Amino acid sequence: MASKDQIRSSHRAKRSELPVAELDAAAAGIARHGLQWASALAGGRRGTFAAYLGVGTEPPTLPLLTALTDAGHRVLLPVCEPDLELSWVYWTPQSVFVRSRFAPILEPVGERHGTAVMRAATAIILPATALDFSGNRIGQGGGYYDKFLAALAALSLSSGEAAGEAADAAALPAAAVVYDTEVLPADSIPAESFDRKVDAALTPGGIIRLG
Repeated sequence: MASKDQIRSSHRAKRSELPVAELDAAAAGIARHGLQWASALAGGRRGTFAAYLGVGTEPPTLPLLTALTDAGHRVLLPVCEPDLELSWVYWTPQSVFVRSRFAPILEPVGERHGTAVMRAATAIILPATALDFSGNRIGQGGGYYDKFLAALAALSLSSGEAAGEAADAAALPAAAVVYDTEVLPADSIPAESFDRKVDAALTPGGIIRLG
């Protein structure tokens, strides 16, 4: 079995060779299928989705973010903090981006919220460099999402909240964005004790259920 670093490096190299036309087509497919998935989860209501802005060789997600807001949903984007912490900012197409101080990403300017904001979320859209049909995920290797997902799972109750609210927050549906060829056979990706399995792959070709 290849290591996570080997798989990540191989996929990044292939991503860097994709032509502009293929990237544009991928962006459109991710937006279309991602909006369908999100709207189904929201059940006809206004949902809130924690997502991210794809940069560099990552699959493009800006059209998806725009499609979500155009459909009336709210979008949360991450901001990297010290000690591998993530905070979250509500994003709109009018939001301003700045370069992160801690990671090679662009971050929205705005009021920052902690993990507890996920109590109001409908689902999470994650970055990845590969997934397998068992639901295992390889991220970008920075460790931010590993820590965030662990904090989400351990999200504790604050006074006056019902137990069901915390349980829902800790079990949010999660889809990771990859290219179609980056969904690998079951158990292809080494799983570690802190890894959280992903429910679905969001690809240019559609939603692929995992696990």
